Amino acid sequence: MLFAAWSTSPPAWSVAVTIFVACKLLTWLRTPTPPAPAWRHVAYLFAWPGLDARAFLDPRPLPNEQRPTPGEWLFALTKLAFGVALMWGVAPLVEPELLRGWVGMAGLIFVLHFGTFHLISCFWRAVGVDAKPLMMWPLLAANLSDFWGKRWNTAFRDLTYRFLFRPLTPRVGAHWALVAVFVFSGVVHDLVISLPPRGGYGLPTLYFVIQCLGLLAEKSKFGKRLGLGAGWRGRAFTALVVIGPAYWLFHPPYVFRVVLPFMERLGAH
Repeated sequence: MLFAAWSTSPPAWSVAVTIFVACKLLTWLRTPTPPAPAWRHVAYLFAWPGLDARAFLDPRPLPNEQRPTPGEWLFALTKLAFGVALMWGVAPLVEPELLRGWVGMAGLIFVLHFGTFHLISCFWRAVGVDAKPLMMWPLLAANLSDFWGKRWNTAFRDLTYRFLFRPLTPRVGAHWALVAVFVFSGVVHDLVISLPPRGGYGLPTLYFVIQCLGLLAEKSKFGKRLGLGAGWRGRAFTALVVIGPAYWLFHPPYVFRVVLPFMERLGAH
């Protein structure tokens, strides 16, 4: 969602920013106010893209072992530089245009989620604030549950777990709560990805429905017999489910009408 906001035209910015601001305010207003100074509340609202208000506003200083090392700072900078190289160095050389747009999106994801947001996390943790990175080594995910539950965009995961999955589970059961979470994720991404170019409606939602079905298959008796949740089979199944239908998530109308014009404005064409 945050990436889509980064890469859209002004009308689309209004949709993405409105959704993000609403989510941010929801987490802040629904979190019991700890004895944190006012500056920390302001920082949470305006200087941190995460959605775990309870952790960020915790006034207790972060333990030294959770603060960033020089190596982590360097790693975050390296990811940012890699994204810049993809966006401005590699993408302009790629043909056809659809593939160029996807390479450009990959570069933007590295610039934003893997690079910039990681650097912001390093800054806040360096001054003692609990602001864990939003991307937790997704390439090391052992299975789909690990990928979506612990490693990819933990801000959105924190939001949906707290306000959807946890309240719904006692009422409808874990499986249907999981379905609700992924359908909600799909609808949000449809609003941000399909609405601006006025095309591809429903494809992002379909993508997240496939992720949900993959998770249910992984946790099923049959999936456990096949070993879909561990080892090389788990990693292969995760890659197949996450990457295989990505064409529907970042569909051609979005690439051609939003991403490529945005890249052109940035000089990456």
